[in-house]
Amino acid sequence: MEEVQRIKQRFGIIGNTPALNDAIDLALRVAHTDLSILITGESGVGKEVFSQIIHQNSPRKHGPYLSVNCGAIPDGTVESELFGHEKSAFTDAKDLRKGYFEVTNGGTIFLDEVAELPLAMQTKLLRVLEYGDYMRVGASVKSITNVRVISATNVNIVEYIARGKFREDLYYRLNGIQIDIPALRERANDIYLLFRKFSLDFAEKYKIPAIQLTSEAQAMLTSYYWPGNVRQMKNIAERISVVEHKRNIDADTLKLYLTKMEVAQNLPVWYQNHEEASSFATERALMCNLLFDMQRSVSELNKIVAEMRRDIDNSGSKNFGKVDLIGYEPARKTVEMEDTEEVVDESLSLFENEAELIKKALDKYDGRRRNAAQELGISERTLYRKIKDYDLE
Repeated sequence: MEEVQRIKQRFGIIGNTPALNDAIDLALRVAHTDLSILITGESGVGKEVFSQIIHQNSPRKHGPYLSVNCGAIPDGTVESELFGHEKSAFTDAKDLRKGYFEVTNGGTIFLDEVAELPLAMQTKLLRVLEYGDYMRVGASVKSITNVRVISATNVNIVEYIARGKFREDLYYRLNGIQIDIPALRERANDIYLLFRKFSLDFAEKYKIPAIQLTSEAQAMLTSYYWPGNVRQMKNIAERISVVEHKRNIDADTLKLYLTKMEVAQNLPVWYQNHEEASSFATERALMCNLLFDMQRSVSELNKIVAEMRRDIDNSGSKNFGKVDLIGYEPARKTVEMEDTEEVVDESLSLFENEAELIKKALDKYDGRRRNAAQELGISERTLYRKIKDYDLE
């Protein structure tokens, strides 16, 4: 445990949850080996910190270390990025370029979001892991590399394998040892400690007094589901520190910042069914926003129909009875009801709502996709694909 505490102090890890300590201990025990490591955990839990722990405590610590976000590399350039290319290998290849596996020879490469790699690249990555050789784009001879591979994912790779999106043999090759990082909601006793740490850090950074939480706000902080984990908490702590004039934050003030984050405002601040919620995909935040937009549209339409029904009753027309848009079967249609149904179709178009949210996020950040992806709670790769799908270039 002394070694675990030393590592936590060195890398700025706050908390004493047994699952967190076990993950650090396992990282230290496998660091001296050359086994491939697969780090799993939700987005924002700090998987890259664990890859650095492994590298810095391994025989390769004096060698190069490189972190690569596989989800942020466009499909057309991923091979060149990983393995390099020869001069004139393609139109824009004006010079020879070394790939990541060549640059990190003798060191460690961290492949974040490894499940986002195209299937063709998964085959070539498997070759590197098994034989240590690869070919630059446009090359006719093989190159050799000696690199330790640490990979990470926030998705269920077993499900990806079942859907044909990930190679089973590559999964077993990457998963020499699996390290599972607990989500923030599973570290209830660490949540307030982390928030205090971030608050003090930002107070020092911006030369302002540190914010404090009332007891009710502390309880809300602990009960919140934290879909964005530690990354989301750090963002909230910075926002409150900078925006709020008062330094003593109550529950009502804190709730404003919690509900403005990745989860829609109508979603409860805390979420008790953790097992069900943990099965959400990485795009759950975006989908929540869409669903609540749809819910508001349905509520507005119900009000419109209720007003129409009252107008009809007051004018002496036939009473249509109770109108409920959910499951409504229009046996007695009027022109007005047909118009209303057309509005329902337009309002509840999931694709149009999603495209509109993406467009707003891109406009907000002047087309900067990384910032827009963070705002929407999806990866840059997913955002890139949806931009093409919706023709939002």
